[in-house]
Amino acid sequence: MAAVKDYYGILGVGRKVTADEIKAAYRKLARKHHPDLNPGDKAAEERFKEINEAYAVLSDPKKRQEYDRGPEKFEWAGAGPQPGYGEKGFEFDFGFGDIFSELFGGAARQREFARKGADLYTEMDVTFNEAFGGTTRHVTINREGACPQCGGAGALEVRKCPRCGGSGRLQTKRGFFNTVQACPECGGSGQKVARACPVCGGSGKKLSAETISVKIPAGVDNGSMLRLKGLGNAGAGGGPAGDLRIKIGVRAHPFFRREGDNIYVNVPVTVGEAVLGARIEVPAPDGKTIIMKLPAGTAGGQRFKLKGKGFPSPRGGRGNLYADINIALPKRMDEKAKAALSELERAYRENPRREAFK
Repeated sequence: MAAVKDYYGILGVGRKVTADEIKAAYRKLARKHHPDLNPGDKAAEERFKEINEAYAVLSDPKKRQEYDRGPEKFEWAGAGPQPGYGEKGFEFDFGFGDIFSELFGGAARQREFARKGADLYTEMDVTFNEAFGGTTRHVTINREGACPQCGGAGALEVRKCPRCGGSGRLQTKRGFFNTVQACPECGGSGQKVARACPVCGGSGKKLSAETISVKIPAGVDNGSMLRLKGLGNAGAGGGPAGDLRIKIGVRAHPFFRREGDNIYVNVPVTVGEAVLGARIEVPAPDGKTIIMKLPAGTAGGQRFKLKGKGFPSPRGGRGNLYADINIALPKRMDEKAKAALSELERAYRENPRREAFK
């Protein structure tokens, strides 16, 4: 006599499990061990039979009640039901039409027929100042949209697929169970074109030029890729349109230099401003000026940080603006200026080279 099988153990569930939990456990195991997904694997095939056997009993409230009262009545010596139990024994239907349709039919058919449209790629240049503050630009692209004549169907008249009868699925008998696959005749759509659209030639798409408004976010960097969802080519079979991807190029600035979210600028000052100190104007990329206090005795090459005056950061906050000081010497000097400079020279109490080259 064959050993009593633990159907709960086969499905990996406890005895107090609900009907929905039994169904969920069966779905998971059926997907994993289905022969179509494990071609030539005899162990998977036997495991799949066991899973179906367990589900056939536990998914039926009456059979499950009988099994819980006396599992020995369900001893199996093979694929068929236990002989001699009642008039006919328990009859097990291994077709599982609804659940197999759900696992391998309708959803798979929809995925196979509905396809996302292709993405489109283009490039756009912006100025340094536009990248700093953000802007709105327009770009014209050639994209495949839904045909205006047929609405993307590709046909003015359709009929049911003769092979699948309009279901989009074909069932195949394999031993004691059925498998469901998308109909190869109609690609899973359930329809065949009776009269193709004359405008798009049956493709359901029409190529046309389209001008799109593009919002360039503040802080965009050179080489950034913007993605405009759904503005690529139209999909097929009701699938979504692809995306439009725009690579951004940021043109160099005459005197600003960018590193990440920080900005660097060379600021020339006079000898008097450097020696005595002053309030000086530092330019910003937004066209405004920032008043910075230059301390007395500032040396050439000294760097000052203007916090939060750089580019907006994608992580939040802003970078900094760094002012690098250059002391600008006069190109022409009159006698009075030269005399004043001589007085300044005599004011030096130490030789700066002696200190620097010790």
